[in-house]
Amino acid sequence: MDSLSRLEATIIARRDADPETSYVARLRAKGRAKMAQKLGEEAVETVIAALEGDRAGLTGEAADLLFHLIVLLTESGVTLADVTAELDRREGVSGLAEKASRPRE
Repeated sequence: MDSLSRLEATIIARRDADPETSYVARLRAKGRAKMAQKLGEEAVETVIAALEGDRAGLTGEAADLLFHLIVLLTESGVTLADVTAELDRREGVSGLAEKASRPRE
């Protein structure tokens, strides 16, 4: 089991813990909108670290971003296996071709 799979398992295990002792449970108690907000904040912080050329900062912010993404995914009933399957489906397809194949909104 890789570190992302272990993280996913830990997040799932802590979802129903006491919000006073678990950050995951605290986020869950605040709802999906708060989880999405935190993900957005971490995405912005990741971009800032990248633009500043801060390698250590980027590494830490990317870890925070992945953590909050997995929290939101699990709350939404999406697993890392689901995401991996989608990436596998896209493998070998040009990014431009894949994007062009999506329905227009």
